Amino acid sequence: MRTIDASLIIDTVARMCIDSNRYLPTDVRDSFARNAAREESPAAREVFRQLTENFELAEQTGLPLCQDTGLAVFFVDVGEDLRVAGMNIREAINEGVRTGYAEGYLRKSACDPLTRTNTRDNTPAVIHFDIVPGDKLKIAFMAKGGGSENMSRVTMLAPAQGWPGIRKFVIERVAEAGPNPCPPTVVGIGIGGTFDYAPILAKKALLRKLDDANPDPKLAAMESELLEALNRLGIGPMGLGGKTTCLGVKIAMSPCHIASLPLAVNIQCHSSRHQEVEL
Repeated sequence: MRTIDASLIIDTVARMCIDSNRYLPTDVRDSFARNAAREESPAAREVFRQLTENFELAEQTGLPLCQDTGLAVFFVDVGEDLRVAGMNIREAINEGVRTGYAEGYLRKSACDPLTRTNTRDNTPAVIHFDIVPGDKLKIAFMAKGGGSENMSRVTMLAPAQGWPGIRKFVIERVAEAGPNPCPPTVVGIGIGGTFDYAPILAKKALLRKLDDANPDPKLAAMESELLEALNRLGIGPMGLGGKTTCLGVKIAMSPCHIASLPLAVNIQCHSSRHQEVEL
């Protein structure tokens, strides 16, 4: 049994919150450059220029990439041979969020759904736990902005609709979202599971790097087909038209009930802010 102190989790989470909101991942930066080079529209090229200038200024000044510094979302793999001393893991993660959002001067967006009263420290975080073999703790953090989250949807398709139905729903959802999620977006898709599990699959899929390849050839082909279809919509960067509506499509799938076909589409804005750490 391995023991780590809760203070390590608090400090790590605080730093993840700050750094993720200041520094855009390399794969996203590279995608900006790659897609800007193929754009023919002056407006699209100008948007990519501004997005590039924005992440460069954020890095130089320490200011956030966006004023919406997101709700704190975590996927945490806890080794079954790991023990945390001082407080439980959930409390430590929330304390890290409080510390990071305060020290980083990041906007606190968590509020009561009905009264809209702000919790003032961006907690409680949304935390998904999984128990895994070993004695390590893997923490993945995502700053999820409201504009893109509001454009996400979950539906229960009829099994007979299959891939054509999935494809149709995803394309229609991105088309309906239009400029609202600050494109070019990253689209996470969860297929299968249950009504509640499909959106978790979709959100977790957003943690993948833009330039990776799905290990399942069938899903890889589906991702490529959807990416091509979404970029043919012509919505373009910030909705001003162009070839780049979507930077990437990431699909996760799980077995489902024989009478169901759950489908979730979780949209992420161009500022795809996330980080993973293993302790």
